[in-house]
Amino acid sequence: MSTKRLAIFDLDGTITRYDTLVPYVFGFLLRRPWRLPLAALVLPAAAAFALRLLDRGRLKSALLRATLGGVPRAQLERWTEEFVPRLLANGIFADARETIARHSREGDHMVLMSASVDLYVPAVARALGFHDSICTGVSWRGDRLDGRLSTPNRRGEEKARCLRSLRERQPGEAAAYGNTASDLAHLKLVEHGVLVNGSARARREAVRAGLTCTTWR
Repeated sequence: MSTKRLAIFDLDGTITRYDTLVPYVFGFLLRRPWRLPLAALVLPAAAAFALRLLDRGRLKSALLRATLGGVPRAQLERWTEEFVPRLLANGIFADARETIARHSREGDHMVLMSASVDLYVPAVARALGFHDSICTGVSWRGDRLDGRLSTPNRRGEEKARCLRSLRERQPGEAAAYGNTASDLAHLKLVEHGVLVNGSARARREAVRAGLTCTTWR
């Protein structure tokens, strides 16, 4: 292609076969089983989320603070170095790999945009050949993880806001891929919005919005 496009991919459920945060957290805990009881501290936040008294961002922060709070940066970096290759070896849709490769061949500027956290999303982006990543940030106390979010949770309308900002910096045609109804907010903002493996409700909304629906395996 003569004109470089933007190609924006969601991560969990779009590129990967499953959400990544819980496997990341519990994979770390299983290697340090004395920390596993800390997971019980998340139960009040999970109950509040189920009752719609807590949003996803605050639930995410509660999970990170309870389970990984206080862990040194170096330990988490070593775990990320182990986690990412495992994820890429076993957890990626083949069709996602092919689509990423196609955009790469065409010279597009590829951005991984995820609500998952910056403990590992930038590493996933680099491993898959993306040029940039946008994800939820987490805060630190010196060299130890705090677990509070340092950015808004990159989901729904927040993703749409990030996409608008991205397109101001990188004007031109854009394609975007997501898998949930919450992703429709930013998929509607591009010329080629694609809903991947969406639920029946998400597919109905996508069709009404003139988006493409597809299945990746």
